[in-house]
Amino acid sequence: MSVKIGNIDLGEYPLLLAPMEDVSDPPFRAVCKLQGADMMYTEFISSEGLIRHATKSVMKLDIYDEERPVGIQFFGGEIDTMVGCVEIIEEAAPDLIDINFGCPVKKVACRGAGAGILKDVPKMVQMTAEIVRKSRLPVTVKTRLGWDDDSKNIVEVAERLQDIGIAAITIHGRTRVQMYKGSADWTLIGAVKNNPRIRIPVFLNGDIDTPEKAKLVREQYGVDGVMIGRASIGNPWFFNQVKYFLKTGEHTAPPSLEERIAVCRLHLVKSMEWKGDRLGILEMRRHYANYFHGYPNVKIFRERLVTSDTLGEIDLVFADMKEYYYFVSDKLTV
Repeated sequence: MSVKIGNIDLGEYPLLLAPMEDVSDPPFRAVCKLQGADMMYTEFISSEGLIRHATKSVMKLDIYDEERPVGIQFFGGEIDTMVGCVEIIEEAAPDLIDINFGCPVKKVACRGAGAGILKDVPKMVQMTAEIVRKSRLPVTVKTRLGWDDDSKNIVEVAERLQDIGIAAITIHGRTRVQMYKGSADWTLIGAVKNNPRIRIPVFLNGDIDTPEKAKLVREQYGVDGVMIGRASIGNPWFFNQVKYFLKTGEHTAPPSLEERIAVCRLHLVKSMEWKGDRLGILEMRRHYANYFHGYPNVKIFRERLVTSDTLGEIDLVFADMKEYYYFVSDKLTV
């Protein structure tokens, strides 16, 4: 059965690309879409930045038809400011609006935004209700199990958010205090999904880093889909690998060096198209280590990639990589 958020049909057991700061920008979203991601989310955007029309915040509103369906995610601690952003976000024409109630970083949470609002559930509910009333688009929420081990109240929170009109919820299986440490606890996410009161789609987030785990949480907890974050960085193939495993029970062959280079180069070109040649090349430098992680002696090529200033120079490095690894391929395991 297809999973729907409002009228958005995501197919059976959709795989969502997580909103990740400095990662899930339009170029990265585009390559993940080509590799099987079903739903995209922007980097999370500060409501304060949007209201002030800050350049960095406004730029994060950029979305393109090739990546749809896409949701714009935003965060903030002031209800009036958050509600005031709805029209600004709707002008960017996303498919839905997502509220971030899960970011654990200190500068966000300690201002009562992101996961910080988990300490004040009534305010969380009030903020969501007013955004839902204001929005013409489906509104979804991404959150955590609770603030700490003594306040894992996600079952109650999910009910209350559903009752005031959210269209879906994504739950990260950690508390704010845990940050990203330890293992995600999926059991409470399963409790939300299997709560007879819950009618909206429930997506699981946290530690989905193998196809086996994606299959396990579907079978054991019945969640409607999974949101994938860190496992996709430098590895956009992960989405199709999960889909193939769910369908066949078998693993696909890992991407070849040629495939890695082709997708990495596409990512680079789209980055240059979006931000201009110079900035696009500079910001792509953070991704090379992830795309070619595990290749022996890759450091010499990575150093050349991060000091190359033109696409032509980068293409020469890619050509040298192909030649070098061709000759050592009999000893190569990645």
